[in-house]
Amino acid sequence: MAEGTSAWSPDSWKDKPIKQDVVYDDASELETVLSRVTNMPPLVSSPEIDRLREQLKEVAEGRAFLLQGGDCAESFDYCNPLAIEDKLKVLLQMSLVLIWGMRMPVVRIARMAGQYAKPRSSPFEKLSDGSTIMSYRGDNVNSIDPDNRRPDPQRLLSAYFHSAATVNYVRLLLAAGFADLHKPEAWDLGYVRNKDIRSDYQNIVNRLTDSLKFMGVIGATETSASSLNTIDLYTSHEALLLDYEQALTRPVPKPLENQKKRSSYYEPATPPRVPLAPELCDWYNLSAHFIWIGDRTRQLDGAHIEYFRGVKNPVGVKVGPTMEAEELVRVLDILDPLFESGRVTLITRYGADKIDKFLPAHIAAVQKTEHKPVWCCDPCHGNTTTAPTGHKTRSFDAIMSEITSNMRIHQELGSRLSGIHLELTGEHVTECTGGSQELSHSDLPSNYQTFCDPRLNYEQSLDIAFKIAKDFESERQSSSR
Repeated sequence: MAEGTSAWSPDSWKDKPIKQDVVYDDASELETVLSRVTNMPPLVSSPEIDRLREQLKEVAEGRAFLLQGGDCAESFDYCNPLAIEDKLKVLLQMSLVLIWGMRMPVVRIARMAGQYAKPRSSPFEKLSDGSTIMSYRGDNVNSIDPDNRRPDPQRLLSAYFHSAATVNYVRLLLAAGFADLHKPEAWDLGYVRNKDIRSDYQNIVNRLTDSLKFMGVIGATETSASSLNTIDLYTSHEALLLDYEQALTRPVPKPLENQKKRSSYYEPATPPRVPLAPELCDWYNLSAHFIWIGDRTRQLDGAHIEYFRGVKNPVGVKVGPTMEAEELVRVLDILDPLFESGRVTLITRYGADKIDKFLPAHIAAVQKTEHKPVWCCDPCHGNTTTAPTGHKTRSFDAIMSEITSNMRIHQELGSRLSGIHLELTGEHVTECTGGSQELSHSDLPSNYQTFCDPRLNYEQSLDIAFKIAKDFESERQSSSR
């Protein structure tokens, strides 16, 4: 039987080899926790996921752009109002700048409300005293505290409740007008040290706010109030711990033949008392709207590919230098057998010094197929270095270089960069160097907070949005001449 064509079920992944698995000391405690999660309400709804699928189809076909961003790994401590508000603010402001530069809608997906697990290159780490302990695997597995590294099943339950609280607060903020575009006072560009760059950015903000005022004068804000006062914001995470993901994977009845969409907003929170025939339902992962497979767990015959092929959610796949072009096509064939535009997002992560070597072959291979994925650039993971201070860091210039090279290569091959995927925070941390703040290695210790990979701070994230917007604006102006 061909790859990916055998019968699928939410637990069929258990028959496949698995990478990055977590081994718990007490199997019975794990089963008790998973049983509780299985009977918990879903965190998102299937109609929301269907709406994202439609929007990512627009992205794949060149009529919208994807912005995905958030922490490398969320901490349970990030589930607080200020941290959530800061993350929403930076994503909203970035998307507004991109909309202005591109003149097209932006689909916003946050790496939040579930990004609690991390793959590691080694299951163990060595401390300065020479002793060896288990690696930190994320807050839903164990603690950052070296004395508390035993995988604890109760942390899966904590992950569920922290995710639920985060999703609930995001919904509250959006319903209360947090995303209202009529509030330009939220823009503060005082951080930009270079006067010419600050003037350039301020000009963009002024033109944005002038456009909104003009819409108010002609009454456009009255007829489109809902689109100006709130937005769609979707949640996402790397679906690494498949036991947890399976517990939140639920059957949803297919719409009737004469219905294009499901009529109800909320779907069954638990499997129905009378099991549905497989042909009468779709399976949704209701822990998040969008899930992705990491670069370490995308084996063709592996458990993660098997699980992902059966869920209705749009899915992402990290694509790095170790991915062969032929392998990429086989991954798409398994995950997207019906050739749905936007079903799969290819999140490329090479490094600024490697992108020219690997991306062209990947694009060319996909172009020979009927697949229409979203091409998304992750310019962070391939550009991680160690500073003289000993801090893990990333260079803003290297990140921008990978983005601009990505845009150039796509254009040269008749393709299109459809999105960016960034590890960022809305806080004023000092974890990456460069940007309009001109942070140097010596600045890193002043506010280095990450317990995993370095993140772009609020200012550097806006820098990227402004630079991408200007590139697209220049491209648009040159094409209209």
